[in-house]
Amino acid sequence: METDRPLDALNNARNKRVILELKNQKQFIGKLKAFDIHINAVLDDAEEYVDGQLRKKMGTVFVRGDTIIYIAVAD
Repeated sequence: METDRPLDALNNARNKRVILELKNQKQFIGKLKAFDIHINAVLDDAEEYVDGQLRKKMGTVFVRGDTIIYIAVAD
């Protein structure tokens, strides 16, 4: 798999569990289903974490790209 561009790396993470770290210190962990050029992201089976503690299970969520600090593959 080639990762010459940032969107290639995201494409390689599709359908894998990822961690989204947000500007408000929250994290969402879930399966990356979709994203666009603004890095708006859709996660399935998402869970919200605050201070490392599970806050709630969210199901499918849409996260605005301008709120994301980083995305990392969880597995």
